[in-house]
Amino acid sequence: MNALQVDFVSTQCETEKVAPVSLFFIFGTSFVVGLSGAVMPGPLLALNISEAARRGFWVGPLLVVGHASIELVLVIALAWGLSQFLGSSLVAGIIGVVGGLFLMWMSFSLFRQARHQVLPVGANPQGGNSTCRLILAGVLVSVANPFWLLWWATVGTTYLLWSLTVGVIGVALFYVGHILSDLGWYSLVSLLIAKGRRLMSNRVYRGLLAVCGVALAGLGCYFLVSGTLFLTNG
Repeated sequence: MNALQVDFVSTQCETEKVAPVSLFFIFGTSFVVGLSGAVMPGPLLALNISEAARRGFWVGPLLVVGHASIELVLVIALAWGLSQFLGSSLVAGIIGVVGGLFLMWMSFSLFRQARHQVLPVGANPQGGNSTCRLILAGVLVSVANPFWLLWWATVGTTYLLWSLTVGVIGVALFYVGHILSDLGWYSLVSLLIAKGRRLMSNRVYRGLLAVCGVALAGLGCYFLVSGTLFLTNG
């Protein structure tokens, strides 16, 4: 970390300058946004379902370990460069608008899913993979997912710009909230499959999608307004 970044971090992380409400808001909304992405059917969820039937409950947490590892590398890489551009209203404005639009698109998709989505359960038991292979699979499936790349290029970058305004602690809370949502959801799905019985109804699943859709719509509007203000006042 260069001198400019050290000065930025040390200044932003002074206790009296970090508002508890802002930190709680970063953590809470990152958890909701992360959960909104986690509950959407995708390759990592499909792998979780398949392997949980073979290996049991710990498949979900192990896949998330791999998923979280590659996301930690990505967060550090993005934060390393983004901290140098926080003073640019143009950059913050463009990212805010693009991220807000993508959040609105995700919200619309979730509302559509909430109308008819069925919670996927069940798979044919077969042989399992080793712990290391499951962690590696979590990395590879994440990187190969276009939605994951698009999310980090838009919403994730927007959140990092926002979190960096309160320093390293903001980024840490964003990352922890985001990962806890993945860990909670994929662990729950593993439990559903491993126990071989329905612990969540389709109605509850659809309700969860709808709630996440509302949260994303609100946050998308916030990013759109904030980004627009950055552009007009920059």
